[in-house]
Amino acid sequence: MGSGVQEQRASLTQGEVLPRASSSQSEGLKHTRSVINSLFSGALAGAVAKTAVAPLDRTKIIFQVSSARFSAKEAYRLIYRTYLKDGFFSLWRGNSATMVRVIPYAAIQFCAHEQYKGLLGGYYGFQGKVLPPFQRLLAGSMAGTTAAMLTYPLDMVRARMAVTPKEMYSNILHVFVRISREEGLKTLYRGFTPTILGVVPYAGLSFFTYETLKKMHAERSGRSQPYSYERLAFGACAGLIGQSASYPLDVVRRRMQTAGVTGHTYGTILGTMREIVSEEGVIRGLYKGLSMNWVKGPIAVGISFTTFDLTHILLRKLHQMGYTTR
Repeated sequence: MGSGVQEQRASLTQGEVLPRASSSQSEGLKHTRSVINSLFSGALAGAVAKTAVAPLDRTKIIFQVSSARFSAKEAYRLIYRTYLKDGFFSLWRGNSATMVRVIPYAAIQFCAHEQYKGLLGGYYGFQGKVLPPFQRLLAGSMAGTTAAMLTYPLDMVRARMAVTPKEMYSNILHVFVRISREEGLKTLYRGFTPTILGVVPYAGLSFFTYETLKKMHAERSGRSQPYSYERLAFGACAGLIGQSASYPLDVVRRRMQTAGVTGHTYGTILGTMREIVSEEGVIRGLYKGLSMNWVKGPIAVGISFTTFDLTHILLRKLHQMGYTTR
């Protein structure tokens, strides 16, 4: 009889504990699934967007790191000469290095943004709601900074591959090896400070603008989700504002990253800026290629935000329909 009572108590104890463990496990699985979905959606968004604008991006970098005067006509001539000399796919030279960097960068940035939104929302009492303006800006800036810090050497490699002839570096690993041997490991982080200083306003304003436009659209239209073309337009506006605000620092970053192969020696951010301004002027130097960025940037950011949102929504729906593992 005593044995029966003990079994009943054990059964009751198990009956009380198991639901709690199951609930905790369920929350943990839900959070893990959300992180994985954000990482995958972000990676796909970055890959699609950057591949779409790779020829324009490569052309912009070449002008940024040279003293040649930029114009739309000269940019077209450069693209056409590259096509005639090295073939159509040479316009995507360095895109493999771009993908190696962009896929983890975009995955981390979008995932971090979702996590920071949740953390800030919980801390300020806006859990599950749209964050206030300052917190919206902060979440974007923190997400961009996190991604840039973790993937910076890959950005340096991409810049080197974009501005050098293919005979100089055969592949991504070769770039790492040559830079490490000839210029030192510290070179892999040359231009890191202007990158971070540029990422804070760029990522902050991009996410802030996109989230704000979606919020305004929901309030005025009564639809919680915008159409795809509306997402593209919101993303384009976000890219235009974000990239225009941070563009001079982007030029400084590229000059510092490629100093080893262009014959210049850039030591500090202010020193690099002074040299660019003295040789080329403020507009023609620090804003060189900005007009191309006004074409490339909005397209890339629009595609990126739209791809992320739609992929994220699709993955959630597939899970609800039972097509993904529980």
